[in-house]
Amino acid sequence: MLTYISIIITAIFINNIVFSQFLGICPFLGVSKKTSSALGMGAAVTFVITLATVVCWLIQYFILEPLGITFLQTIIFILVIAFLVQMLELIMKKVTPALYQALGVFLPLITTNCAVLGVAILVVQKGFNLMESLTYGIATSIGFTLALWIFSGIREQLALQHAPKAMRGIPLALICAGILAMAFMGFSGIKIG
Repeated sequence: MLTYISIIITAIFINNIVFSQFLGICPFLGVSKKTSSALGMGAAVTFVITLATVVCWLIQYFILEPLGITFLQTIIFILVIAFLVQMLELIMKKVTPALYQALGVFLPLITTNCAVLGVAILVVQKGFNLMESLTYGIATSIGFTLALWIFSGIREQLALQHAPKAMRGIPLALICAGILAMAFMGFSGIKIG
């Protein structure tokens, strides 16, 4: 049980996929202008990361390793992720068209979100079993969503401020993202177990 708690706290706060490992920066900057779209993107990424982690883990240990073709890992994982994103896009289009419209071009970008591929590869590199992989995938995507949600709130407040013209938009957002990353570094002193 302590292992799972350690995985959860580490993935969400200490080794946050955005602030510590710098994966998923494109959607982090692109979808963080509004809190509503940030939470929608976070939910979509959570679903894809969780599902992709489990499917890729199963493929790794039941197909790639027994057949001795682990060198195809990256290509296979990318194809699996692309397929899962296409399925998510079709489901969202039918079930929640408003969220589908709100995400717009960013939904297909989940396919190229390196956080999704990164998590699938990291669980294999860390040697996690299936339950640890599932826990890590969910916790990492919660950490991604948390980072996106906090940053979107900051960006909504920044839009209301009178900043110098040269600092408006992305420059000020990047400065705030750096400060937020340093704030998350404060969690690195947490000792678990």
